[in-house]
Amino acid sequence: MSKKGHPTGLYPLFFTEMWERLAFYLMLGILVLYTTDTERGGLGLPLGQATEIYGTYMAFVYFTPFLGGMIADRFLGFRRSVFMGGVLMAVGFFLLGVRSVSTLYGGLALLCLGNGLFKPNISAMVGNLYEPGDPRRDAGFNIFYMGINIGAAASALLSAPLRNLFSFNMAFIAAGVGLLIGVTILTINWKKLAAADRRSEPDPEDITFGQVMLRIILPAAVVGALGYFVGERLTFVQETIGSITFAFLMGMLPIMGYFVTLWAKAKPEEKPGFGALIPVFIAGGTFFMILHLSGGLMTIYAEHDTDRNVPALAIGPYSQQAMPGYFHNADESTPRPDEEMLVVTSPDVEAMFGARRVSASAVEQVTASPEVSFVSPDAAEVEAGWGFLVSEVFPDAAVSVETVTDAHGVPVTTVQVPETEDPLREGIFLTRADGQQVPALLVSDETRVAVYEQAGDERLEPGKFLGLVNAEMITALFNPVFVVLLTPVVVWVFGRLAARGMPVSTARKIFIGMILTTIALLIMVWSARVGGDGAVKVSAMWLIVYYLVITYGELCLSPMGLSLVTKLSPKRYVGLMMGGWFLATAVGNKLSGFISGLAPTAMMFFVLAMATLAVAIFILVLLPKLDRAIKQYGG
Repeated sequence: MSKKGHPTGLYPLFFTEMWERLAFYLMLGILVLYTTDTERGGLGLPLGQATEIYGTYMAFVYFTPFLGGMIADRFLGFRRSVFMGGVLMAVGFFLLGVRSVSTLYGGLALLCLGNGLFKPNISAMVGNLYEPGDPRRDAGFNIFYMGINIGAAASALLSAPLRNLFSFNMAFIAAGVGLLIGVTILTINWKKLAAADRRSEPDPEDITFGQVMLRIILPAAVVGALGYFVGERLTFVQETIGSITFAFLMGMLPIMGYFVTLWAKAKPEEKPGFGALIPVFIAGGTFFMILHLSGGLMTIYAEHDTDRNVPALAIGPYSQQAMPGYFHNADESTPRPDEEMLVVTSPDVEAMFGARRVSASAVEQVTASPEVSFVSPDAAEVEAGWGFLVSEVFPDAAVSVETVTDAHGVPVTTVQVPETEDPLREGIFLTRADGQQVPALLVSDETRVAVYEQAGDERLEPGKFLGLVNAEMITALFNPVFVVLLTPVVVWVFGRLAARGMPVSTARKIFIGMILTTIALLIMVWSARVGGDGAVKVSAMWLIVYYLVITYGELCLSPMGLSLVTKLSPKRYVGLMMGGWFLATAVGNKLSGFISGLAPTAMMFFVLAMATLAVAIFILVLLPKLDRAIKQYGG
């Protein structure tokens, strides 16, 4: 270990974390798209169900580290915990690579469990590489966190071509391979990382793992289960947040009660710190509720309400071929596909075509027209760029088509095939246009009308598709890129203010972060107004500016929140209160899933902006108290 450089174990941990974050953000960027998609081989679930899944996953992926850190510290050790967590997550991603609802749930459950073991403990290992007081520690964490942002930025660059050229499921499999690469790096450097595997010394006053399970987890589980059964029977719950979100929020009540009890029983010298952490938790939960709309509401906004026809960016494998659903709110300047490529069929067959899983009788029905054929993907007339249109054919009895109404009253048709069923064959539907064989897009009469309703005169050549930028290239790429670009800017601005005798306190930085988050939401209010609440598509620049502003807010707030938890918590409760920070984030994430199921209108963004502003004002009012508490505890 060189005193001039960094410990040799830092770099294996850097690359292990980078691959894990690449996999995590790759999945997060396309999860809602995969579950709701009806045109590119997705699951076609109703939006409300899809966002419920997203919110629940995001809640538990931040809840499990609360236990994972204690399990590593008391039982498994850090290296074994990170290894086991990585393997569990890899298996979870491979399950997502199998297209079915059951493997979706199983894969996400394994991702939550694996993340609980992986996420808190790899960060602890980085800290353990340095002795107390080592001046290189902060720089070491800066290097480590750079790996997080490199992985996050690379995730969109990897997922977009994978799902454009292959499928959603292939992208998930690639994420699993990335996790295995990270685990392999950890294993190769196992002995080198022994120094990072030292556990903390037990303190007699520390809360034990058994006490956590009995006093926190068990009551939360019992109340949450009761909340679910009660929510199932309350009409207003069913018509608003749903029984799962209601159950999660109810389950949080005993946990909140436990933290209130800690405050009530705390020593007099500890109470100011406990009290000051309450607004910090509220601000953190609110902020992450907004930031983590990225994988839900903002992805939906990018997919459906944003003009993604950007030729300079939609190049080669990064060019997603526009399907008929893209054109319903595109303006008249957007060229439409050639009319002869759209073959009108029944809504059920349209749904099967969108799922790329069609019944044998549907193939017979469509090819009864002399203009339409179904050929092997290897046929001479099939061009290389048409592979994304390959459909699998199954026996009629294996294909289930069901139409349900989602939370917004919109009918959604889902197509299910048992994962044990093997396809009879696969192929591509072709039709004739201008005397040549071109891909056939099977649509209902309603969809065909929507494609050309607002169309101008311009049409694409037969067999050609409009190239689009993937939605995740907007919602998953710009935040980590802006983190890298803006971090030195934020450090410089606050440094200059301090040099001029105007230092910005940690609590005031949180206030600034909430104000910037409010401004970012007001940008989305204006964007939705320009688009007439989805009547027409808006420029992608609206989302890019949104991410620029909210990322600046993130850099002001997120690191400061973590810092305050360590400063204000009594020493015997630092780990527990850090868990409280992640629990507040988990609540925010669950609400983020609920919000993502709502229509992205100007009014909805305005309500979110006002709620965020109210929290900012709450922090502003408490600034003197927060500043005093921070000063009292040596911050």
